[in-house]
Amino acid sequence: MNVIGYIRVSTQGQAKDGYSLSYQQDEIETYCKEQGWNLLHVFKDEGISGARVNEDALEVDREGFQDMLATLSTQSFDYVVVLNTSRLWRSDIVKVLIHREFKKHGVDIRSIEQPTYSIHKKDPSDFLINGLMELLDQYQRLEITMKLARGRRKKAQGGGYAGGKAAYGYHVQKGTKQLSISPENARAVQRVFTIRNQNPSWSLSQIASQLNLEGYKTAQNKDFTKVQVKRILDREAFYKGLYQYGDVTCQQGQHPAIISN
Repeated sequence: MNVIGYIRVSTQGQAKDGYSLSYQQDEIETYCKEQGWNLLHVFKDEGISGARVNEDALEVDREGFQDMLATLSTQSFDYVVVLNTSRLWRSDIVKVLIHREFKKHGVDIRSIEQPTYSIHKKDPSDFLINGLMELLDQYQRLEITMKLARGRRKKAQGGGYAGGKAAYGYHVQKGTKQLSISPENARAVQRVFTIRNQNPSWSLSQIASQLNLEGYKTAQNKDFTKVQVKRILDREAFYKGLYQYGDVTCQQGQHPAIISN
């Protein structure tokens, strides 16, 4: 039986349960070995919320997840193996989108911590148990978010880095809690806006293709897709030096600008 794995951590997830990427991968590899399954690849997303979704395109806004879907479109697998379904989704809309994609590709979910879970299961008891577990997971996520939000919001109001994964083009030096420019990736950011300004009628996919043609890579050293291009364009104000965090916009952030006004 051929299967693939998926692992994910976010700042909130690590604060909640401490499930590191390496821990999840070890658990998946051990489980598949015990089952006698052929684990061909483990896809990962690091520092990305399981609730994030591209509402315009109605798709899951995670690079590792999109790579997994691309693999599912070209190869046949029986299961996507995860430690827990919370690694795949943290909101109802993401759950619906993932179920839609997995059914399209004929693959089911095997959750190590929820062994009865299936996107096809109709048993009322399993439906109730799994539903309650997911509701509890969402409640815990909201509770953690509220506890962390106050301090981060206060810091963001002063233009300081409020935590979370650094935007593409920047990195956080360990122990400094300050954003610094990552020169190679910053050049890719500048090129995205140059291409957009020179070719205003181009689609996101066309911009991504041009970046790939010129040899630019994502933070994971992979080719660009329309998802990464849109993410960069949506952060135009941030790349100009304005700090944005949730609904907080500070006119003068403490991070250096990558593009000019």
